[in-house]
Amino acid sequence: MSRYCSVVKAVGLSLLLGLVGPGAFAKQAESLPPVITQLMPAARHSSLDQTIMQLLSHYHYRQGKVDDALSIAIFDAYLEALDFNRSYFLASDIADLSKKYRLSLDDNLLTGNLQPAYEMFNIFQRRLAERTARIMEQLRQDVDFNIDESLDVERKKAPWPASQAELDELWRKRLKNELLSLKLAGKDLAAARETLQKRYEGQLRRTSQSTSEDVFQMYMNAVSQSFDPHTAYFSPRASENFNIQMRLSLEGIGTVLRMEEERINVVELVAGGPADLSKQLKPNDKIVGVGQGDKEPIVDVVGWRLDDVVQLIRGPRGSVVRLQIVPAESGAATAVKTVRLVRDTVKLEKQAAHSEVKTLPSGGRDVRIGVITVPTFYSDFAAAQRGESNYRSTTHDVHRLLTELQGQKTDGVVLDLRQNGGGSLQEAVELTGLFIKEGPVVQVRNSSGGVEVENDPDPKLVYDGPLAVLVDRFSASASEIFAGAIQDYGRGLVIGDPTFGKGTVQTLIDLNRFAKAKDPSGQLKLTIAKFYRVNGSSTQNRGITPDIAFPSVFGSDEVGESAQQHALPWDEIKPTRYQGSRYLTGLVPELAQRYQARVAHDPAFSELLKDIDAAKQARQKTTVSLLESQRKVEWDKSQAKMRERENQHRISQGLKPLRADEAIPEHKDNEKDGPDLLLEESARIVADLVNLLDQQGGSKALVMSGS
Repeated sequence: MSRYCSVVKAVGLSLLLGLVGPGAFAKQAESLPPVITQLMPAARHSSLDQTIMQLLSHYHYRQGKVDDALSIAIFDAYLEALDFNRSYFLASDIADLSKKYRLSLDDNLLTGNLQPAYEMFNIFQRRLAERTARIMEQLRQDVDFNIDESLDVERKKAPWPASQAELDELWRKRLKNELLSLKLAGKDLAAARETLQKRYEGQLRRTSQSTSEDVFQMYMNAVSQSFDPHTAYFSPRASENFNIQMRLSLEGIGTVLRMEEERINVVELVAGGPADLSKQLKPNDKIVGVGQGDKEPIVDVVGWRLDDVVQLIRGPRGSVVRLQIVPAESGAATAVKTVRLVRDTVKLEKQAAHSEVKTLPSGGRDVRIGVITVPTFYSDFAAAQRGESNYRSTTHDVHRLLTELQGQKTDGVVLDLRQNGGGSLQEAVELTGLFIKEGPVVQVRNSSGGVEVENDPDPKLVYDGPLAVLVDRFSASASEIFAGAIQDYGRGLVIGDPTFGKGTVQTLIDLNRFAKAKDPSGQLKLTIAKFYRVNGSSTQNRGITPDIAFPSVFGSDEVGESAQQHALPWDEIKPTRYQGSRYLTGLVPELAQRYQARVAHDPAFSELLKDIDAAKQARQKTTVSLLESQRKVEWDKSQAKMRERENQHRISQGLKPLRADEAIPEHKDNEKDGPDLLLEESARIVADLVNLLDQQGGSKALVMSGS
């Protein structure tokens, strides 16, 4: 990869491939800050801004022009970062700011003029303070939960409020909705009012504590992510948090989090971490509360700063943290659930690939299918650099597991890459080499158009039997490189969801190298290249399309690269020379027909389809009723579904179902929801493949050689 890295090395970059009744109402709001400080950029921010713009314009893969189109994108992104739900700024504010800055931010950035960003932030702080004072008044007013009215909770594209009266009405409904949600969750009205008072006082207090550095980071992220969603600026403090995360040395729960819509959103689970191993937390879940230990009350964290929530979640190894979450598949008016996790360090052993064998009746005999789960593409780089031959890596571990499975007389293999967000490119290439004799695995194109091909470094073929790769919407980056190569060579089936579509390469730039002052400057994560399959198709944006598709929980407009603003597009380059087989392609229709016929009569699969459909409908519903009787019906229905799932899980574990008057227990770490239906069905599809190949006799060796 020397050619496309040469530009990178010239500016000292390091390559990265990876990827929350009124009279009884509590006290007065005496704790509100009396003065909102007007923030201004620090002297060093001007030159740092110009450095970042130089790097973005010269080294980013897109090489986009710094022009009015970029100015508009930055303006909109920054407004969204400040007021994502259009609940603080007035239309008159937006009109004034648009006239002054919508088409001039590009020019200001090039000259190091950051005044527009700070003016916009200061106006937002003033509107927040005004609104918080009004919220305290509105919270003391009587609320009638018997009026049949509704609230649209999705306001990203709604018109900005035209007047204070319109804003008051919006917030009257918003507060009513929040009071009703808390009331249905078990709080009396006085306690619900107090919770909201503390929530909004805290939000104002935290915003008033913002520093010039906070504003600069927010604005630079609006700038950088207008180039693509994986480019980002890390302030010195954010850089330290990022570096801790990359070292995987943090004692916590192993999650990557970001702020979205005043809530903390789970972006990624670190493979082998407590959250990943618990199977109770998923990407796109929203964290709304954090509790310490098993007995401390859960603290409402809606509207908190991200770094403050992270500090609550972090803690010493072996201690308990309880997270109150809104599940990703839920709609606007659903019940929250509580997840109990034990903090721990992320260990390489917990990230490691592991296997099991499933024995299935198929074709008149028992077929043994080996399942290898690969949580991430990992490598002990330090041990490799020391020259150790048996250092820990994905390829070494899978090689060992394949040998063990062959010794156990397995007939086929499923490689499970679900939730695998990527990792080492070299491991993706070498892992592919275990299943093909030789040839290219992936192409890498840099911003200048130069293409380098990564080849299988070892001609040894470790496994030549029936193979399927199981993927989902969260399989990304290195996972997509591997799955795409297996599909292109015709070496195995790809089963599951279309993958994430993260086909770009990032690098970290230490901005301290360019700083004129001694103050720390942070880092810039920059997109510098794109991945392409050996057939010339990019993995970017579209991801890998499965040969046999499973029901998908999330659509491409909800999760994945295609759902991201300013994502780089899909495209194609010239295919590289490789020798593949289309034999398996001819078997896919028969395998798909058998799969469809089987699941059509499977009650558990039918329930899964109903759950997926219900979740989709819930997410599409952006309007919630403010009529208590109707919300109570919805709440009870949600609770009944949770109870039903809990009882199904208990029965599968040989336990008695909950009584009608028995509370649903908190989910604990290392508890699974029951059988993995999609994994089971993947094994059955491979069993079908084994039988088809047996029936066709001599064709099996040709297909499995991948030539």
